[in-house]
Amino acid sequence: MEEKIEKAYRLAKEAYAKIGVDTDKAIEKLDQVPISIQCWQADDIQGFVNSNALTGGIQVTGNYPGKARNFQELTQDLEKVFSLVPGKKKVNLHAIYVTRPLEGRDIDALVPEDFAGWVEFAKKNGVGLDFNPTCFSHPMFKDNFSLASPDEEVRSFWVRHAKACVRIGDYFGKALGEKCVTNIWIPDGMKDDPYSHLEARKRLTTSLDEILATDYDHSDEILAVESKFFGIGAESYTVGSSEFYLGYAAKNQIALCLDSGHFHPNEFISDKLSSALLYVPEILLHISRPVNWDSDHVVTDTDELNHIMEGLVRDGLLDRTHIGLDFFDATINRIAAYVIGIRSTQKALLKAFLEPTEYLLGKEKALDYTERLALVEELKSYPWGDVYAYYLAKNGIPNHDWLDAVKAYEKEVLEKRGN
Repeated sequence: MEEKIEKAYRLAKEAYAKIGVDTDKAIEKLDQVPISIQCWQADDIQGFVNSNALTGGIQVTGNYPGKARNFQELTQDLEKVFSLVPGKKKVNLHAIYVTRPLEGRDIDALVPEDFAGWVEFAKKNGVGLDFNPTCFSHPMFKDNFSLASPDEEVRSFWVRHAKACVRIGDYFGKALGEKCVTNIWIPDGMKDDPYSHLEARKRLTTSLDEILATDYDHSDEILAVESKFFGIGAESYTVGSSEFYLGYAAKNQIALCLDSGHFHPNEFISDKLSSALLYVPEILLHISRPVNWDSDHVVTDTDELNHIMEGLVRDGLLDRTHIGLDFFDATINRIAAYVIGIRSTQKALLKAFLEPTEYLLGKEKALDYTERLALVEELKSYPWGDVYAYYLAKNGIPNHDWLDAVKAYEKEVLEKRGN
C-alpha cells in the first residue's frame, strides 16, 4: 500500500474519531453489504435466447464497441469488474440469460438446469445470484400486455414463465447457500387512458396469486414485485403502479422493489423506505439514475443516492433491504459503467456508515436541531474519500487509475469482438 494512502487514512481516522466514529468498523460494515450487479449492462439486455429487438418499453441507446455476445464473454467482463471493486457481490440475472440452448422449448418451460453455468460461475467467484422473469422482448408480449393480458393464452404463458422463474430462484438459493431475490416487473400498460383502470389490475392480481402459489423455500428465496410510473408505450397507464404493488406486497408479506428511476423526476424513493418497511417485510432496491423522463442511467454520486443510503443506515433498515443496480448504457465503455455505478453506490453507503448515528439521533430526540444541522453539514466535507481509497488499497484494487485497467482490457479484449 502506498505510504500517502496510509498517511491520509490515519489523518481521516483521527478526524472521525473526534466525533465518535470508528473508520475501521465503517469499512468492515461496508465490506459485508452485498451489491447485486445487473448482468444486462454487459450486453445491452440482449440475452442468450434470441436476437429479437427490445420491446416492452426497453431501450438501450448507443453502440459502443465490445459488448458481450455470449455467456463466456459476459462472465469474462463480470470478472474484470470484480477485480476493480471490493466488497461482497451478487449477480442479478434475467431469465433470458440461459447457459444452454433451449432446444425447442420456450421461456415458459425454463428449468434450473438451463442456468447451471451461472451456479458454477457464482461458486467460482464467491458471489450470490438474484433473478428476474423476462416479460418483454418476446412474441408473447402482445398488445403491450403480459401478466395483465385480457388474452388468456398470453396471460397463462407469462404465469408459467414466472412460476418457472420462482423454481429457478429457489434452486439458486439452495445451490449457493445465499438467498436469491426473484423480482417480478412487467411493462404492461397503455399509451392512452384506458376506459377502465381496474380490470387489468384485477387480472394482474390473479396472475400474481397463481405465481405466489408456486412451492419455494422461503429460507432460500425472496419474492419481490416492482412498480413503474410510466413506460414507452405506456405513458398514460401502468398496470403495476406504486400503489398497486405496495398494497399487494403488504397484503401478501413479500418484498417490495423500489427502483430509484421508476417514479416522477421530482419524486424520490429515499423517503419511501421508512414508510414501506412499516408494512412490508423487506425492500429490494434497484439503484439507477433518472434523467428527466428516462431512468436507468449509470449511477453517480447524487444527493438522492446519498439520502437513500443515509435512510437505510440511520433507521437501521439495512438488514431488511437488498441493494441492486439497474442501469444500461451503451454510449460508453460498459466495464467502466459498471465500475462507476458500483463505486458510487459503495461511496454513498460508506458516507452513511461514517456518521455518528447514535449521537445525532440523541440530539434530534433532545430537540437540539442546531447541533444536528451543524454536524450533518460538517460531515459533508469530512475526508471520507481517503477512507474509501484506503479500503480499495487494502483489497489490492486501484483507486483513481482504475480506468487505465479498463482501457487496457478494451484494447486486449473488447476491440477484438467486432461488434
